[in-house]
Amino acid sequence: MHRIEPQMPAAAYKTYAIVAPKSTHWVDATCAEVDCAHYLNGWQSVIDEATELGQRQAHYIRKRSGRAYREERRPDGLTAFTFEAGQPCFNAAKHQKRTGRPELYIVRDGDHRGNPRGTAPRQHVRAADWVEDFAEHQQALANEHQKG
Repeated sequence: MHRIEPQMPAAAYKTYAIVAPKSTHWVDATCAEVDCAHYLNGWQSVIDEATELGQRQAHYIRKRSGRAYREERRPDGLTAFTFEAGQPCFNAAKHQKRTGRPELYIVRDGDHRGNPRGTAPRQHVRAADWVEDFAEHQQALANEHQKG
């Protein structure tokens, strides 16, 4: 990520964030629950069985995946496995969905470099309070800038 070099020390900044942490706001989900395109439409995996990796992938598909597929040897020597819709994709274990918990509205002292004062972050209960805090902070900055 590219950032503009700050002109002041980290202690001179405040960070406003709206967050939904993975640990509290996300849960594992099925392909169907996340409208996975492979689950909905099917997919094709093209494997090069001339390589060790391709041989392992093809073996897994044929012997261990438990998925329905059509196998076709292509003129270029690769093997195409076409999978029917309605079955879990190979990334199914990585699918996640939101729990429905509302986002957290956080205000921290400092910036991406840290919080040198070590003050505890403030968590607003309502989004409107976070917005008001942000607006008041922006106005205070504008007032200071106007003073010179």
